[in-house]
Amino acid sequence: MHIHLLDQYHTGRSPVHRLDARVKLLLTLAFILVASLTPAGAWPAYLGLALLALGVTLAAGLPPLLVQRRALVALPFALAALTVLFTTEGRPLFTLSLGAWHLTASEPGLIRFLSILLKSWLAIQAAILLAATTPFPTLVVAMRALHFPRLLVAIIAFMGRYLFVLADEALRLHRAREARSAVIGPGSGGSIAWRARVTGGMVGNLFLRSVERSERIYNAMLARGYRGELRTLSPPRLRPADGVLGLLFVTLLALIALLGW
Repeated sequence: MHIHLLDQYHTGRSPVHRLDARVKLLLTLAFILVASLTPAGAWPAYLGLALLALGVTLAAGLPPLLVQRRALVALPFALAALTVLFTTEGRPLFTLSLGAWHLTASEPGLIRFLSILLKSWLAIQAAILLAATTPFPTLVVAMRALHFPRLLVAIIAFMGRYLFVLADEALRLHRAREARSAVIGPGSGGSIAWRARVTGGMVGNLFLRSVERSERIYNAMLARGYRGELRTLSPPRLRPADGVLGLLFVTLLALIALLGW
């Protein structure tokens, strides 16, 4: 387990890295909104959004394969929309027989399903680019400056910071288990049920440790003046270049949206 893998930020001095975090956050939300509202089957618009994401990736100096590999995390969740393939009416393509059930896939259902996959893939790419070019503390400051709900900002900030704490606790449990385990040969270590019991015990232990540590951290924060709101310095002023780049990106998004509709 490598805790540093949880940090998705890539250090760089590209124009995308230097762009104001507030502008990047708003542009990312706009990109996701346009991708979500694009009609099903608008393939030229999907191609335009993919090329726009690729252009930002290259401008940020990030390896395109790295971004695409991380974007694959959206596919398992998008497969939940597989039912639209069989529930949308239209010209039938094929039929699956599952016992007494007969599922017929339609052409409009296939178009909707592929559109959902592409939308999820594009939205995840936008989020990956934002995380890879913006340090997490700067992103939290940007949310606060844009007047996001205070409770939401606090939850995101604590989640990002204490995810590493939980990973460290899990790493300690894993090392303790490895130090107390003797591997003699292949097939040793017990049955699957035994492994499941051990894993369940480790998860329960991790939960108890996390609760105890969170209470200690919260008491320490109260002792240092925490009153339910994260205090940050004033964000830097927007540069004219930030506005120009943001306006250019929004213009491209508007053209792609018009192409899709």
